[in-house]
Amino acid sequence: MKTITIPNKQAAKIVVQRTLDAVKPPPDLSISEWADQYRVLSSEASSEYGAWNTSRAEYQRGIMDAISDDNIEEITIMSCAQVGKTEMILNLIGYHVAQDPAPMLVVQPTLEMAQTFSKDRLAPMVRDCPTLADKIKDPRARDSGNSILKKQFAGGHITMCGANSPSSLASRPVRLVLCDEVDRFPNSAGTEGDPIDLAKRRATTFTNRKIVMVSTPTVKDASRIEAAFEETDKREYHVPCKDCGEEQVLRWSNVKWDKDKPETAAYICEHCGSVWDDAARFRAIRRGRWVATNPSVGKAGFRLSGLCSPWTPIESAVREFLEAKKLPETLRVWVNTYLGETFAESGERVQEHDIAERRENWGEKVPNGVVMVTAGIDVQDDRLEVEVLGIGRDEETWSLDYKVLYGDPAAPQLWSDLDALMATTYEREDGFELIIQSGAIDTGGHFTQAVYKYCKPRYGRRIFAIKGVGGEGKPLIGRPSTNNNMKCKLFPIGVDTAKEIVYSRLRIQDKGAGYCHFPIDRDDEYFRMLTAEEIVTRFHKGFRKREWRKTRARNEALDCRVYAIAASAILNTNINAMASRQKARQKPDDVAEEVKVERRTARRRPPSTGFANSWR
Repeated sequence: MKTITIPNKQAAKIVVQRTLDAVKPPPDLSISEWADQYRVLSSEASSEYGAWNTSRAEYQRGIMDAISDDNIEEITIMSCAQVGKTEMILNLIGYHVAQDPAPMLVVQPTLEMAQTFSKDRLAPMVRDCPTLADKIKDPRARDSGNSILKKQFAGGHITMCGANSPSSLASRPVRLVLCDEVDRFPNSAGTEGDPIDLAKRRATTFTNRKIVMVSTPTVKDASRIEAAFEETDKREYHVPCKDCGEEQVLRWSNVKWDKDKPETAAYICEHCGSVWDDAARFRAIRRGRWVATNPSVGKAGFRLSGLCSPWTPIESAVREFLEAKKLPETLRVWVNTYLGETFAESGERVQEHDIAERRENWGEKVPNGVVMVTAGIDVQDDRLEVEVLGIGRDEETWSLDYKVLYGDPAAPQLWSDLDALMATTYEREDGFELIIQSGAIDTGGHFTQAVYKYCKPRYGRRIFAIKGVGGEGKPLIGRPSTNNNMKCKLFPIGVDTAKEIVYSRLRIQDKGAGYCHFPIDRDDEYFRMLTAEEIVTRFHKGFRKREWRKTRARNEALDCRVYAIAASAILNTNINAMASRQKARQKPDDVAEEVKVERRTARRRPPSTGFANSWR
């Protein structure tokens, strides 16, 4: 019999200890405790990379500990941007990889966003946290069995998917469901139904399941995260005053500053009037606590504003607010992303006679406020309708012209007429000459190929083919594609978003930022067409859905205005900077050359003829 010789007792102790370490269970930690011990923030994902410290943003502790609570099944987080929502999700994932292995599902609004989350946020965390890197193999390893959207580890897995993908939402069971940015989820995953319901069903077989929903809110009464929050215990973060000690929720109404001097901004205690600078506010946040306002409910809900963020000085927030409030659409974004609140629209209908009363007599020349000119073109069966739109500082607009060009869109002559119109030069009151910088033509009618034939050789002139895409939350301008037989670059336009922009600006009463001007000779039919739609809210499968509905048959003026705004948005030009350059009496051609479209610069305007040749 062979004997094993152990050199000494010390070596034996080491062997035994290593064996015990290998088999002993992990320490009993909460998510916040695990993060404080093991989480490392990656340099490409955080400005404060290095060891995680929950006390840096103390409000995160209560949220993560609620997720750790065995008595809480559903957690809803309705908050502003940039307060660490994604980092808390990552902490939750890391904890369950290292401490409590379980199958997990992470649902992002789209499959592309799921891939981005995996590559830009999850992968760096796994790489930089030794306790995770040992458990999740690099997907590039031959035997890893991992992919971008699927990570396996002992005792569980992480599956990432898009809310628009019914197949990934209906696969095998999971214990933890993490839904990120739920207000950007579609109403239905294909034809399968509500994506949140589909995701929740994945966890029904687990008695210790967790459902976490996180999002920045959007529109009041149409926000998923707001509806979910209302069904929770509705926790608010209370902080004590540095002087009187009274607790309060940080509210924007208590931020004060001298007019036009954001550098004087400070927070004022709502109880004693004490003035807090940023340092005092940050100290108060570290001493804060979560208080449930509806404690009888078994679901945990958290509402968080940017005022609780230790990364945003109040002066910066005030500057952002003063800039955002110039336009309704930017104010809405600020309310959603900084205050973490839903935005209530101020009236949905725009009355034609109210807009018609704005008609002004500015003479034959273009008002000096116009900086750039665009055109929106709507294609009908027997005509083209065109609005020429002047755009000034802070998106103030002037309707310079509205033309109806009659003819057959399948024949060259009508498009030659459009060429002539697009070559028009407009003289401003100060003598400055303006050309039409860009135009957008809708391809959604019966003459799609004709539009492609016209737009493709004129891309250098910044005449773009567009296609409207309906639905809430669509970006104004999407990524262009060439998936057509002409290989013409086609830009998707979020028409619901664009109409919201148009109508919100039509409601502006005071001349200046966002205000819409109309000429004295514009006929009444134009205003009837411009205000021919309204937004209505209806219920679809139990969820509120906002959609646009016609109030009369003809709406061409509204469509043209949408396309003219889209033409400007595609250029993505800094209008205010362009105005400053024009003030220095720059030549119009020089101004045109500064407008870039996907890194291409149009240096010379091509001749307006030649359509017949391109038609062939």
